[in-house]
Formats: sequence, structure tokens, C-alpha cells
Amino acid sequence: MSPRHQAALAIEHALLGWLLHESLHGYELHQRLQDAAALGLVWRLKQAHLYALLGKLLAAGLIAPAAAEHAAESGGRLRRPLRITEAGRRAFAAWVVAPVEHGRELRLEFLAKLFWAHRLGPATTQRLIEAQRRACRGWLAQLDAELERTPVEQPYARLVLTFRRNQINASLAWLDTCATGVASEATARLGP
Repeated sequence: MSPRHQAALAIEHALLGWLLHESLHGYELHQRLQDAAALGLVWRLKQAHLYALLGKLLAAGLIAPAAAEHAAESGGRLRRPLRITEAGRRAFAAWVVAPVEHGRELRLEFLAKLFWAHRLGPATTQRLIEAQRRACRGWLAQLDAELERTPVEQPYARLVLTFRRNQINASLAWLDTCATGVASEATARLGP
């Protein structure tokens, strides 16, 4: 898979998590995505768009139709549920712990990763948070260097860079909150 193709299949990887332990029809996936206590908090997806994303995952070989014995009759057509492939499992495992590459991806993709990491346990969640912290620190270093190179005579450019820097600092503070929550949860699981 080319890097360009991988980038096009970023948030779609969140769909793979639903298929890790069971085969599901597209409609069932859509219902789970709508759950307001889960990914429905951050990701609204029309059913038609979901089917388009599933088509991309099928084309990439990350999912496949499940066995015929699981097929259901629907309007005279045979519908098969979808299952994750081994390539899909590997792609999901890599995706869920990798930091997002841009600050704008924190709102949707990172929150989807955090949802699945949390379901996989504190170690996975902590690994994701630490990777994202490192990425954010790298972004800050780049912005600081850019801000230093930007002349005072370009006040608008400096304001934009300062805005971005403040956003990343806010994201880092929130990641600290996430890490504290994961540590507290892990301690609570261990008990007294």
C-alpha cells in the first residue's frame, strides 16, 4: 500500500475495531457508530458514507465478506456480514497506537484512537498518549523555529503561529489529563 493510500485510510481504521471479535453487517456497524456513549460522541457518519468507507476497506484488503453460513436474506438479496482480515488486524494494531500527524486530526482521529485504545487496556492507552505527546512536542519545536524566523514586521503571520502554538499547548495539557486518568484507572484496577 502506498503512503498516499494509507493516508486516505486513516479514520476508516476505527471501523476495524468493531470487527476484531465478531463479524457484522454494515447496518450493525452504523448502529454502533451512532451510540452516543461511544464513538457517536465525536464521529457522525451517514449510512451511505459508512458503506463508501467499507468499500475502501474491502478494496484495501483490510476486511472481507464473512463465511456464507453467516449470510442473511434481505429484500431477496443475500447479505454477508463483514469480517476483519489478518492484514486488517495488523493495520488496526499499528493505527491505534500511532500519533496523528496534524493538530487538526486530534478532534476526530485521535479521539477515535483513544476510544479503541481505552477498550484495549491501560497499556495501549498510555502508549498512544505518550506517542501523541512526543508528536505534539515536535510540532511545538517546529512552530518555535518558524516563529523565530518570522520577522516582527509580519504581525499577522506571528499571530497565526502563536495561535497554533497555543492550540498545541492546550492539547498537551489535555493529554496530561488523559494520562492521569489512565494511571488512576490502572491503579483502581489493581485494587488496595
